Amino acid sequence: MLKLFSLIVDLMDFKNILLAWYRENRRELPWRETSNPYFIWISEIILQQTRVVQGIGYYYRFVESFPTIDALARADEDEVLKVWQGLGYYTRARNLHAAAKLIVEKYGGVIPESYEELLKIKGIGPYSAGAIASFAFKRPVPAIDGNVYRIIARVFGLFASPYTAKGKGEFFSLVSDLMDKKSPDSFNQALLDFGALQCVPQSPKCPICPFVSYCYAYRNNMIASLPVKAKKIVPKNRYFTYLLIRFNEYTFISKRKLNDIWHSLYEFPLIETDKLPLPEDIVNIKEWNQLLEGSNASIVYFSSPVKHQLSHQTILSQYVIVDISEVTEKLKNSYKCVKRGSVSNYSTPKLIDNFLAAEPAAKYFRND
Repeated sequence: MLKLFSLIVDLMDFKNILLAWYRENRRELPWRETSNPYFIWISEIILQQTRVVQGIGYYYRFVESFPTIDALARADEDEVLKVWQGLGYYTRARNLHAAAKLIVEKYGGVIPESYEELLKIKGIGPYSAGAIASFAFKRPVPAIDGNVYRIIARVFGLFASPYTAKGKGEFFSLVSDLMDKKSPDSFNQALLDFGALQCVPQSPKCPICPFVSYCYAYRNNMIASLPVKAKKIVPKNRYFTYLLIRFNEYTFISKRKLNDIWHSLYEFPLIETDKLPLPEDIVNIKEWNQLLEGSNASIVYFSSPVKHQLSHQTILSQYVIVDISEVTEKLKNSYKCVKRGSVSNYSTPKLIDNFLAAEPAAKYFRND
């Protein structure tokens, strides 16, 4: 099979055709205007789970807040998460922060140049390592993301699964053979742009594709079949009831610490159940009584259910605004007491952000 690939590559001179397309169609992006490995690293981590259009604003916000790797390493985790807020997948931000500290301590604040050394840093996987090594240091290493898997699978008819170690190895080997060793940065950027603009997942622009005469998927009517897809994961449902407690101008929040979604973000007291409780039932739930017994609690507002979709989980949430006149020991010992208007200063999950920005919260909860 690899001999067939090599023959096709010789016939169409893949890298030259790709780079010619790139010269005409390349996207102007802020992180392409620099060779600063720190800025490139930040952009690549942001773009791992974020569309470019959305990511640009967050990129500027992040590098303005933390203009150097030392500034990021010195920052408090809560500050980092607050700047990251809205991008989701907060593990990326925590790994960035931890990696910055490691680079300062182990590498003297200098990001290593080699692909192999970059892979030793927490949060930097094969794609990010290849991107940083090639974009910042012009090392001839592939930077393979979903765009690249799609292009290579379709053009060359590569049926290996990009979701297995063996399949990833086959893609890496082929892209390494195809790569322009003199301009690995432009070659990798060209592949990324070609996948984002031309060889898109749905309705690719095949009639005007420079590879149309050679593309295996196009010639064999297999555009929708390649690359080989991952097994579909059915999201599981979870049911969250948040208690927005009013004690004069104060409320109570805590930081999530379990090995679960939204680790290190702040949230209101949470009751998780097998289904969302009705207003008349919530006062009989054990967690309600453990938290609020003796507080003279009265419900001020009870929201309708709100759906929040994550990659592998569906969160069905509701929000209960509660007045209390006494602070219980559980609230004192397990939660942070803050002014209601200051909750926005803390990094919180997007579903809480959305509720706090809506009219019910403005009317019944915020005192800003």
